Amino acid sequence: MCGCMDGKKQRIPKWSRIRSSVSGVQEEPKQKPVVVKRAYPFDEIEPKWQRYWEENRIFRTPDDVDTSKPKYYVLDMFPYPSGAGLHVGHPLGYTATDILARFKRMQGYNVLHPMGWDAFGLPAEQYAIETGTHPKLTTLRNINRFRSQLKSLGFSYDWDREISTIEPDYYKWTQWIFLQLLKRGLAYQAEVPVNWCPALGTVLANEEVVDGKVSLFITKQPMRQWMLKITAYADRLLEDLDELDWPESIKEMQRNWIGRSEGAEVEFFVLDSDGRETNMKITVYTTRPDTIFGATYLVVAPEYTLLSSIVSTEHRECVEEYQDIASRKSDLERTELQKEKTGVFSGCYAKNPTSGEPIPIWVADYVLGSYGTGAIMAVPAHDARDHEFASKFNIPIKWVVTPNNGSCIESEKAYSGEGIIINSSNMEVGLDINDLSSKEAAYKVIEWAEKTGKGKKKVNYKLRDWLFARQRYWGEPIPVIFLEDSGESIPVLETELPLTLPELDDFTPSGTGEPPLSKAVSWVKTIDPSSGKPAMRETNTMPQWAGSCWYYLRFMDPKNSNALVDKAKEKYWSPVDVYVGGAEHAVLHLLYSRFWHKVLYDIGVVSTKEPFKCVINQGIILGEVQFTAYKDTDGNYVSADSADELGEYIQEIIPEERVVKSGEFYVLKDNQNIRLIARAHKMSKSRGNVVNPDDVISEYGADSLRLYEMFMGPFRDSKTWNTSGIEGVHRFLGRTWRLIVGSPLHHGAFGDGTLVTDEEPTTEQLRALHKCIAKVTEEIEGTRFNTGISAMMEFVNAAYKWDKHPKAIIEAFVLLLSPYAPHMAEELWSRLGHPDSIAYEAFPKADLAYLKESTIVLPVQINGKTRGTIEVEKGCSEEDAFTLASQDEKLSKYLDGKPIKKRIFVPGKILNVILDRQTAKAGSVQ
Repeated sequence: MCGCMDGKKQRIPKWSRIRSSVSGVQEEPKQKPVVVKRAYPFDEIEPKWQRYWEENRIFRTPDDVDTSKPKYYVLDMFPYPSGAGLHVGHPLGYTATDILARFKRMQGYNVLHPMGWDAFGLPAEQYAIETGTHPKLTTLRNINRFRSQLKSLGFSYDWDREISTIEPDYYKWTQWIFLQLLKRGLAYQAEVPVNWCPALGTVLANEEVVDGKVSLFITKQPMRQWMLKITAYADRLLEDLDELDWPESIKEMQRNWIGRSEGAEVEFFVLDSDGRETNMKITVYTTRPDTIFGATYLVVAPEYTLLSSIVSTEHRECVEEYQDIASRKSDLERTELQKEKTGVFSGCYAKNPTSGEPIPIWVADYVLGSYGTGAIMAVPAHDARDHEFASKFNIPIKWVVTPNNGSCIESEKAYSGEGIIINSSNMEVGLDINDLSSKEAAYKVIEWAEKTGKGKKKVNYKLRDWLFARQRYWGEPIPVIFLEDSGESIPVLETELPLTLPELDDFTPSGTGEPPLSKAVSWVKTIDPSSGKPAMRETNTMPQWAGSCWYYLRFMDPKNSNALVDKAKEKYWSPVDVYVGGAEHAVLHLLYSRFWHKVLYDIGVVSTKEPFKCVINQGIILGEVQFTAYKDTDGNYVSADSADELGEYIQEIIPEERVVKSGEFYVLKDNQNIRLIARAHKMSKSRGNVVNPDDVISEYGADSLRLYEMFMGPFRDSKTWNTSGIEGVHRFLGRTWRLIVGSPLHHGAFGDGTLVTDEEPTTEQLRALHKCIAKVTEEIEGTRFNTGISAMMEFVNAAYKWDKHPKAIIEAFVLLLSPYAPHMAEELWSRLGHPDSIAYEAFPKADLAYLKESTIVLPVQINGKTRGTIEVEKGCSEEDAFTLASQDEKLSKYLDGKPIKKRIFVPGKILNVILDRQTAKAGSVQ
């Protein structure tokens, strides 16, 4: 919680209501809150124009648009409607896409700018379990709140196209896509080890376990699951990244997730107790076949399928105990590079096929059963992980690669680079790779393995097939039935879609892995229409990812009951031109969407290979800076730079009123020897630093909030919220209002109309305007919204110096302002005499003639020495230049009363005045 920790009441700043309304602070201020004096009547303007837009459906994109016009499809990653509603971090991306949408409409584009809800999800079901409230009721209530908040910000969404993933008319087509995957063998069932969470009663994907969202007891259990064969598209998902206008960091994350590598599969035969080869073999995948002579042990995953057959009787109990411990860890926990390596010896050995030496078989959880073959050859001399493991368990380390530059190898750590091969020859098996480069050696080992039947060349991927089932109620039903007599799976007929969720009063998980839908007995029991045999419905549901994989297509044609999307509409609107959202969706959502899109491309539903042409990740808005002080156990403040010296210390949040800045650091105002820690954190309820946009809008207006979020800094960068900082942009809007409308009357209200005149603009005014037009246009197109606002501020500053404000100039400026501050722009446009909305007026274009500078800076020399500069018109004559120099305050002291011998003038370059020193001397003698 923000505020004083010592019980003293703090001074309440005038914007404290915005902060405390969401931070949980219950303390009443000693004085009445200071009401912010409104710089203009936004509280009247904004509701007025929001009603106008809604009643007149201003932003509706017709079903049948003029396809001869260019299109612009700008899309937000649609939100999950949580019970918490929006905080001020959410509108950052929404404001940016709205500016782009409004800008492109004014440029004559057909714009598609929709909004909807990714509404299935675990939180709503957990709330239902805890309260007994049906998740649909909770979700609809949350959607209504989100929609109301978004409308209050003036976003130009086409609400006629609103969709929600929980509506049967929508998930009918999610189920239809699943059936297409099933037809093509891309959806299948398999028994796989999964992350089972008894507390939630469901299987969780690896990403749901490790990203901090779930911190419950997890075990690995084998379970029958639906899988989607995303691996079949691995190469295309990888190759087509090169064509996309996405941040390189996002593309690299996808490349790493797919994890394509080239190497070899090699067979190691297990040895019996007498050291003889058995028929049992362990196949390993390696990207470094050149190091195979250095393999001094094998490692198999705890879940390796042949482990029970390999392990010796003496070591079985120890291995099984280790397997149990490993089953409780997530894959990322197991493969974390910094964690201490653990493992147990299996009691058995295998034969290195190249060296012929027996090497031990170990069990360790840093190897995953889901990657490669579930077994690796360990080369501790040339792999850091293997080296750490071997050092811990005293396993031999054999060096087989030396650096190309001949430098010495440090024996206490692995050398993982390529180089020249050593210690790698065994003529008994016909393989000698000594003195070859790593690449040559790898090629030769693969050639030898294929020739002798010991292995083969192999391309591998880190990407695993998509686990596509959840043991939950609140999700899309999977459209499959199982015959009771044979268990055969049969897809539901497409004509029977949507398969809707049955009504349930009890959503609690069974705890056994049996999903809640199994309680809907009358729904589960069915008849196979083709055979007439009794059947049972699938009781697992789809994961939340399913509905968000294809929603961008439904926005193109949301009311179509006969097809997922009309072909002509899809061909016109695809692909999404700009897709904006958080970097947390960089891999999974985007990867899954791309996979489904490629399947739909293959079956002729869509016309493009990729769904999203350009992806932009907005930065995070952090909560306001919090100041933390340290105290020792006696309660005395200790400077933050010496806090580490304390054995124990107490942290205290210090209110901003007790803090001052001293040099680069923040310190206590009443004891400036005490340095504080100043840090902004991600907004969260637990920290009490969430700021509700409703409160900001109430105090400053939606246009001020929109403008401030864009003005805080570069769109893609993280920024720190500062409620007091919004006052600056609020003042700018107030100045803009008064510039055009005038100052308030004696009773505080503003008059009707404007102060503009019908006079012709001056050249100076036209230059200021067109400079602003050029800058704002360029910065919107480059999504550098903050510098676009700066250009408008500069224009307003210049305009305040003018005696008259021609209507032609002011109208053009209002058009520039409208994408950023649409409510004010609509009101000003109306006052300027226009009956229609500003939304579809043409965006101004800069006239290059007014962008050319008409003046230059001319250096002035006196007797060859530069003494200053003057600003002159291009084409200025020598006489005019000299007159301006003579009138210049700095230069005149060198020229006043001085005789001039001659002037040297190079037009546009320099003016050099040569004084007559002899005449000056003679005059002084006389």
